[in-house]
Amino acid sequence: MPRIPVMQAVVEVLASEGVSTAFGCPGAAILPLYQAMERHGGIEHLVVRHEEGATHMADGWARTTGNVGVAIGTSGPAGTNMITGLYTAQADSIPILCITGQAVSAKLHQEAFQAVDIVEIAKPVTKWAVQVKEAAQAPWIFREAFRIARSGRPGPVLIDLPLDVQKQEIEWDSSIDCPLPVPVVTPHRPRVERALDLLLAAERPMILAGGGVVLSEAAEQVREVAERLGVPVQVTLMGKGSFPEDHELFAGMAGIQTSQRWANAAFLEADLVLALGARFGDRHTGELDVYRGDRKFIHVDIEPTQLGRVFGPDLGIVSDVGEFLTALLDAVRNREVLADRGVWVKRIGQLRHELPRREDFETVPIKAPRVFHEINELFGEDAYFVTAIGLYQIWSGQFQHAHKPRHYQVCGQAGPLGWEIPAAIGVKKARPGAEVVGVVGDYSFQFLVEELAVAAQYDVPFVLIMLNNEYLGLIRQAERGYEMNYQVDIHYDQHGADNVKIMAAYGCTGTRVTEPGEIRSSIEWARKEAERTSRPVLVEIMIERTGNAAMGTSLANVVEFEGV
Repeated sequence: MPRIPVMQAVVEVLASEGVSTAFGCPGAAILPLYQAMERHGGIEHLVVRHEEGATHMADGWARTTGNVGVAIGTSGPAGTNMITGLYTAQADSIPILCITGQAVSAKLHQEAFQAVDIVEIAKPVTKWAVQVKEAAQAPWIFREAFRIARSGRPGPVLIDLPLDVQKQEIEWDSSIDCPLPVPVVTPHRPRVERALDLLLAAERPMILAGGGVVLSEAAEQVREVAERLGVPVQVTLMGKGSFPEDHELFAGMAGIQTSQRWANAAFLEADLVLALGARFGDRHTGELDVYRGDRKFIHVDIEPTQLGRVFGPDLGIVSDVGEFLTALLDAVRNREVLADRGVWVKRIGQLRHELPRREDFETVPIKAPRVFHEINELFGEDAYFVTAIGLYQIWSGQFQHAHKPRHYQVCGQAGPLGWEIPAAIGVKKARPGAEVVGVVGDYSFQFLVEELAVAAQYDVPFVLIMLNNEYLGLIRQAERGYEMNYQVDIHYDQHGADNVKIMAAYGCTGTRVTEPGEIRSSIEWARKEAERTSRPVLVEIMIERTGNAAMGTSLANVVEFEGV
């Protein structure tokens, strides 16, 4: 067995696990790993300007590829800066690996420079956090980290590497090594049969496609089940794109924020919901007594502890979503089921026609729905979109169309401001030939704006469409319930921060839009400019400062502000 530097073995493991790109920031305590990456080659590395940015880049890369994204940092603050990204990945079930350097083992009890117990800090926001104490364990710990990140409900892991451990040699032969197997979670057949019984007995059944449909690559199976049984399909925010929105059976998105009026109405008329890989998040359900009503629920999830976490379903099934749908289709074929739900499907279409929200505003200042009307008109189904948290995300969920899984990406649960720019970099590195678009608010833009330098340095082009109301818009709207408007106005001078000049400072370009008629031509220019310069381009759209998004506390009391 050859004897090699342990970090060479680690890099060989990373490469064999499918890691082609890593995002990070070198520092003294992680240099042996970087030395091995330089010597081994094969893994592209982008130097970030903040370690949180590295985690979000790895996150965007992972959401796009379905593989484990990798972020690297040194000791101390590098690891603590990664915590937000780990939490985001955990909340949305995204497999990423954060690698941190650490002070030498003998100094950890002496409060050495930049020595912090990052393993204990990271444990609440990871599936596994571990420090490598013996060099010979390192390749196996990395193999196990990838297995854990991919298994069951995917999620983040962290590996901490003391400097003295990184410098050792071990016996290792990569030619006889391979990734550890990931167990397949299949459903218990009697529960599948019971699920089919409930579906066939229902008059107005609904499929709810959550993020688990995307993670298990089960979009086509959802469509086949829906068409075979004539069951309309709704999506959650994390499941958006898993069912084509122009399909006759598409029933929209229900919720108390990111939702459509007609979708909420359809959900409230349903008598059974088959939830596939959905968490029943509070922004989706709202008040549970209204959400549950008298309808029955079948909950399918790969993670057993998700069943009953929010409320007890009528039937819970532990399974990978794709495996469950395969078994369900087999049961349908065995029974030669012929389902006719033409009346219910027609009712869905009627609600969609009767309860729209208006988008065609011509007023100045620009109203947000008009922006998404233009986005829907301009971009095809192959474009990738990322968006984070705020009124712009809620408007995006309400108005923006998505037709393919993994093409509409949103940090749905943690909601870290600043996610869009680094996430867009990760998406673009995963799909270099694809068009990538970030929908961003003016406040979120400022949080990790320094990562524009990464995109400029490494020629990573994408379009940023900013909805700028010069407010912390979502919090301003929430403050209405407290009868105040306090510390949420970020306007000063003429437009506040000059975001076009900020783009220029990073070697990028941008333009400001104030008239609705300018939106389309400005976005078309930005698309061409991004292709020409191979750098990010901003379209800053000045929207009405106090525009509100429709939202409420239950599916039955969402307050509408326009087009009712």
